[in-house]
Amino acid sequence: MSKSKHELDKNHEPENGSMAHDMEEMEQLGKQMDKLRTNEELKEDKKQPDPVQYKEKDKD
Repeated sequence: MSKSKHELDKNHEPENGSMAHDMEEMEQLGKQMDKLRTNEELKEDKKQPDPVQYKEKDKD
């Protein structure tokens, strides 16, 4: 499977935590987000979904 020159490798790490540098990169990131599986889909595949970051009772 060949990748286009603008497609990001799945192991790609940005140089810093900045936002997308241009519209093309933003479109690529949007496509990646569209393909993300839901927690329910991950559970069906016997994979661990992202942990809950906080609970409603812990907000205070």
